[in-house]
Amino acid sequence: MIERAYREGSRLGLAVWTQDEAGPYPTRPYPGQSWAQQGQPKQQPHEYVRNGTAKLLTLFCPGSGELRARGVFRAPNAVLHPWLQQELTAILSQLAPPAPVTRANHAMWESWQQGLQARITLPAKLPTLRLLLVWDNLQGHLTPSLVLWLFSHGVMPLYTPLSGSWLNMAESIQRIIVRRALAGQYPQTPEQIIGALEATVTGWNQAPTPFHWGGKRYARRVRHRQRQHALGGSGACMRLSIRCRSTTLQKYLYRFRCQATH
Repeated sequence: MIERAYREGSRLGLAVWTQDEAGPYPTRPYPGQSWAQQGQPKQQPHEYVRNGTAKLLTLFCPGSGELRARGVFRAPNAVLHPWLQQELTAILSQLAPPAPVTRANHAMWESWQQGLQARITLPAKLPTLRLLLVWDNLQGHLTPSLVLWLFSHGVMPLYTPLSGSWLNMAESIQRIIVRRALAGQYPQTPEQIIGALEATVTGWNQAPTPFHWGGKRYARRVRHRQRQHALGGSGACMRLSIRCRSTTLQKYLYRFRCQATH
């Protein structure tokens, strides 16, 4: 379902955004490269004072590479929900005007819940679907008031399954931003961490890089699912590997190879 959103969302005229909260990041030295002279690496203290932590709220559009982020000290629902509603309202205002509601509109919403064991109860009246939001399946993301707000604004939330955070592209952009902002640095206050993260986000948006789903990793997974074992003498193949006839043969072959090498 989420892979379908990445591949078909734009073709269906839907904006696709991903959301996540990165952190917390404590006030400590972070390993990484620095601009120190060769042979004179930058030294970091082995002891540090714990002055607090900072987090980064991120909202990322893989298709365009645009990143909306905000550094915070904590990310409870009282902080996350208003920020998310504000950012989504701004994003929706930049999209094309919604098309008139048709009879197939409700079926379009339901199509993004196919295959789910636990489905979200959709309201009887729904506006035109305009945006797909991919994010983690956290308790705060299931708040009824927030979910109803998303529905009323034409946003369909797509929750990643358990142990499926790798489906959220926001995880990738967060690693890039954090590595650029904090690698080799020693922030001593949460304000310094927030400043470094937000400055890096500003630099990213000056020349954003679009992400696309798939690539070599996806091709490897497809080959793994379709892998077949070729059989000699013809073009036949089998999906299950042939089991060795006996462990005695394996020991003999292993002993023969060892004697040949010596």
